[in-house]
Amino acid sequence: MLFSRKIAFIGVGNMGEALLGGLLKAKLTNPENIIATDVLPARLKQISEKWQVDTTTDNNKAVKFADVIVLCVKPQAINDLLTDIKESIRGEQLIISILAGITTGTIEKFINKKNPVVRAMPNIPAVVDEGAAGLCLGEFANDNDHKKIALKILGSVGEVEIVSEAQMDIVTGLSGSGPAYIYMVIEALTDGGVMMGLPRDVATRLASQTVLGSAKLVKETGIHPAVLKDQVTTPGGTTIQAIKELEESGLRPMLIRAVEIATIKSRELSHYLEQKNNINIK
Repeated sequence: MLFSRKIAFIGVGNMGEALLGGLLKAKLTNPENIIATDVLPARLKQISEKWQVDTTTDNNKAVKFADVIVLCVKPQAINDLLTDIKESIRGEQLIISILAGITTGTIEKFINKKNPVVRAMPNIPAVVDEGAAGLCLGEFANDNDHKKIALKILGSVGEVEIVSEAQMDIVTGLSGSGPAYIYMVIEALTDGGVMMGLPRDVATRLASQTVLGSAKLVKETGIHPAVLKDQVTTPGGTTIQAIKELEESGLRPMLIRAVEIATIKSRELSHYLEQKNNINIK
């Protein structure tokens, strides 16, 4: 058991449900310790039936129930959400936010209380317990209880890296948005197989397993990707010819640029929301 603390998941879309489900599947808490909210009653009915947790459309009811509040709404909804619940927030409650671009300082300033705030950025593979997340602590969060609780919740659905607040937008651009880049790679490899004569279902299975296996090899061996690439590249062979084409087409610069652009967008979103809500983060 992780704890008997009460946990409120504010928003149970794909990511909110992944975190909620991860805790329960790992047997880190019991269903009676969890409450989930959403704007859609049908979604709450689905969550309640699947996970046997309490649900409500009333965010304040959930906040009053909880010791730990996990914010899983869209970042554009932060203004309305915090305006709604800030009077119900008690000073000792831990707030964990997975909202892209929203700093711990933004939340602290908005609620105007000394609550411990932890910012996290998980990604969509958390749905299958293979997520990658970055995590940082706000001004009033400590390395003992607060970090440990956040690590348990995020760690129930994948791996977690502790980073600085300044690096969280980079995490968003790399692993937060990264699955979309990889899905495009899998789709393109599949299309290549189909173009050359494979049935689509076969090509899809081969492409997805190739990406999965290659990633696992990097992770489990610790060998640099460039070294592994060289191990499958024989003189005058098929792979080196394909690599030449990828280099000439700019595959690596395009992926690097994708991370850069997504990072910049995350920073812009943060600044926009701070200005919109008249919050000045020093």
